[in-house]
Amino acid sequence: MILTVKTTRRTQLVDITSEVQQAVASAVSPKEGGWCLLYVPHTTAAVTINESADPAVRADIADALDRLIPWEAGYRHLEGNSAAHIKSTLVGASETVAIEKGRLVLGTWQGIFFCEFDGPRTRKIHVHVYGK
Repeated sequence: MILTVKTTRRTQLVDITSEVQQAVASAVSPKEGGWCLLYVPHTTAAVTINESADPAVRADIADALDRLIPWEAGYRHLEGNSAAHIKSTLVGASETVAIEKGRLVLGTWQGIFFCEFDGPRTRKIHVHVYGK
């Protein structure tokens, strides 16, 4: 399955937990377990798992990455978006989440976030569910 995310800012973390859970529910029975592989096929975007209870956390992560890797820093890449490539490399293009009884196994406060670093854009996230 492929999820589509439309972002509205250059740097943005979008909670996609419910969409991923829906993909899992459509792929495995409520009694099944397995694995959910998430993959972002973009060089200036990523996926991560972090706290979803307080939206300030995702804003803090985005702000910290912007401070650590500023948009303008004398990069050589001609397209002008090296900061986005670096952030994507640091955060990562994939996550694997366990599935138990048809549900994602996430901690109480955890959520899955699509990370945009070169927006706004329309992006894709591949969701592969493997039941056992």
